Amino acid sequence: MNGTALIIMAKKPIVGSTKTRLCPPLEPAEAALVYEALLLDTIQLCAGIEGIHLAVAVTPPDAVGYFEKKTPSGTVLLPVDCPDIGHCLQQVIGQLLEVGYDKVIALNSDGPSLPAACIFQAVNYLDQHDLVLGPGEDGGYYLIGLKRLYTDLFRGIDWSTPQVLPQTVSKIKALGIDAAVLPYWYDIDTWDDLLRLKDELGRLPLEALPNTRRFFSGYKSLLLES
Repeated sequence: MNGTALIIMAKKPIVGSTKTRLCPPLEPAEAALVYEALLLDTIQLCAGIEGIHLAVAVTPPDAVGYFEKKTPSGTVLLPVDCPDIGHCLQQVIGQLLEVGYDKVIALNSDGPSLPAACIFQAVNYLDQHDLVLGPGEDGGYYLIGLKRLYTDLFRGIDWSTPQVLPQTVSKIKALGIDAAVLPYWYDIDTWDDLLRLKDELGRLPLEALPNTRRFFSGYKSLLLES
């Protein structure tokens, strides 16, 4: 099998454990709805990119049924049960490379305003480089693409901290990997991030991020009070 696999690192929205940093001012159920909107718009973004095979890393593993209803026909669903995101990345990237994809790109599920051009650029960079990295403004990364698996990249990283990006860059240099870097981007973790996305929607085409727009329209008064 040749080609590029684009895998979204996703979780099923669960009230009380999803996007808890948005609470308050949101209620736990509202935070779960926010994430579901971001997730669905990310799926829509990726499904619209020609020339790639869409995959989703499913957490928890028993949420496959949920994602079957939310993803296009033909999407590869990979259940994962890992102690941290690093183990999950290593597992799913390794699986897809092992079945024969030339390139595997992993993307987060909560930054759906990322321009599609960045994903196209990631695919193109892998024609000339061994790795592509999309640095996040919060000190992590929103995208990583590989043509072969470097397991050390995902070990000894302080996941979910601002140290993820610098530690990963240090490993890339230490391993001598030829890497390319995409523009910085942001995901939605905090209330300020959510308000930033609301403002960004005003500059995007009206058809962009329909699920996120529906969420904002339902909670307009709450957002206006902030």
